[in-house]
Amino acid sequence: MQRVSGHAQILKVTEAHDLVRAEPEVTGLLVVDLDGAQPGEAEDLAAAVASTPCVVVGVAERPTGAPPLDLLLSAGDADQPWRPSPEGLDAALATVADAVDRYPQAATVLAQVLRLGRGRSLDECLTIESLAYATLQSGPEHQAWLHGRSPKPPSPTQEPVAIERQGDVVVVTLQRPEVRNAVDAATRDGLVAAFDVAARAGLDVELRGAGPDFCSGGDLAEFGTTPDPATAHLVRSTRSPARALAASAHRATAHVHGACIGAGIELAALAHRVVAREDAGFRLPEVVMGLIPGAGGTATIPRRIGPQRTAWLALTGTPLDAPTARRWNLVDTVESV
Repeated sequence: MQRVSGHAQILKVTEAHDLVRAEPEVTGLLVVDLDGAQPGEAEDLAAAVASTPCVVVGVAERPTGAPPLDLLLSAGDADQPWRPSPEGLDAALATVADAVDRYPQAATVLAQVLRLGRGRSLDECLTIESLAYATLQSGPEHQAWLHGRSPKPPSPTQEPVAIERQGDVVVVTLQRPEVRNAVDAATRDGLVAAFDVAARAGLDVELRGAGPDFCSGGDLAEFGTTPDPATAHLVRSTRSPARALAASAHRATAHVHGACIGAGIELAALAHRVVAREDAGFRLPEVVMGLIPGAGGTATIPRRIGPQRTAWLALTGTPLDAPTARRWNLVDTVESV
């Protein structure tokens, strides 16, 4: 395994290609120096590792182009798909390496899912994500997280989703503020019903959250409660808020504020327009649970910020503030509180 820990082991593109050719089952983290790479070399490497179970990170002091590796880190300012590393490349690599070392299965599956999603339809990407998520649900990393957490009792809410028609607009509001609008099964079903109504009537959609936070992600009280991963996948296939919203996404605006974690940005990112309050904060925490984003994030977020920056957010769980989210095009507008 080529990995980064206290000391970075960074290979030239040709060295990485030779390694993969000699050891096609290389796993872990493969770090490649893209400075000075010849035209086409990074693309050839990406093709060689397409089915390889490892995370491939390209680094550069002077980034150029958009090589299709899993993650691209630059030393300074850089445009998409590169992720600027103001903390320095060594620190950024150490953060990625730590995630891959601690959660190798989730990290690797995340990279594979994002690779598979390139150029595919939203529906295909959602199916790929759900199948991968189901696989990880029964894996040792997620099971260890389940056994190590403090169980939380469910928090019943009478109407988790409010639906109000205002002219040609359906206003859909998450209203579980006591749990930061965490998405449970009832909320999921309420969102699907609301988006189906909007699609059938040809109405615009406004998505909002009641209380101090837009949405803190999936309700942790329900993690591990599905009968089995296969059933959970089939439920996601028919009861996916992202799939339901897709029909109206071109007419949808998401208004986000406070915590926008996991599902709180995965679903909102699908909207044609995302308006963020300046106090909004974004994070994808699933890898530390032994999972990948499961509310559509590997399908929706790359369409806004690219798969490489999505990989950074999901691998590291690094928070993203509203101004940075605007620079990355994760949101379209930032408004004052």
